[in-house]
Amino acid sequence: MKIGVSTLALYPEKLENILGCLEELNVDFCEIINEYPYHQVKSDDLDSFNIKTTIHAPLSDINLASPNQAIRKASIQQMKRSMDLALSLDAEVVVVHPGQMPILGRDLEEAVLRYNRESLAECAVYAADCGVSMCVENMPRIDGLLFQDLDELDRLVKDIGAQITLDVGHAHNNFIPTKDMLKSSRVKHVHLSDNDGTFDQHHALGSADIDFKSLIDDLQKMNYQGILVVEVKGAADVKPSLSYLQGIIETSW
Repeated sequence: MKIGVSTLALYPEKLENILGCLEELNVDFCEIINEYPYHQVKSDDLDSFNIKTTIHAPLSDINLASPNQAIRKASIQQMKRSMDLALSLDAEVVVVHPGQMPILGRDLEEAVLRYNRESLAECAVYAADCGVSMCVENMPRIDGLLFQDLDELDRLVKDIGAQITLDVGHAHNNFIPTKDMLKSSRVKHVHLSDNDGTFDQHHALGSADIDFKSLIDDLQKMNYQGILVVEVKGAADVKPSLSYLQGIIETSW
């Protein structure tokens, strides 16, 4: 099983220090959130490390669904920039957040949803041209965020030729049972964190309510070949999460 850790856990530490830390922990992959201070990563930055990468496209100040065309186009360009980075780093996966409903967007819902689909479809074509997999992530239960529902996300990615990043914490926060999280054949990438269901807390694995044992068992049954990315909020949560995850894998895989 391929294991990764997101830069979220050690943000805003220097990337070279993060890579060194993860290498010491024998982690296979680092998922780089491609925004400040990791907005200008170069292949040379990784040359001295024996670790592979996945790319998480920017999520701050981004809205692929914006009816403001300047913001929407800029958001699309940021996604494409991350795909260019993935190509330069030989990273196979780029995680993309879908858009969100603007504050004044409720009366423009049809247009907002259309813009969102058009933006994601354009990004999917660009990803295919780059030879990388665009994996659209399901969102947590926060008002205005689109594609909190996994069935809706499945229909979207099938329509535009993309894949899914299953964020287990987000799905749990939306009351989706573990047994229903892997129904889609389009799940190519997985984010792992724990929470008690009330909020997207990004706690250490095994510290709250999510049944990771059942999830790993289901991944084994579907012959999952992707990466499990630990996406916790703090450095202190990395080691216990990796130990907990490894313990489950050793008994299930």
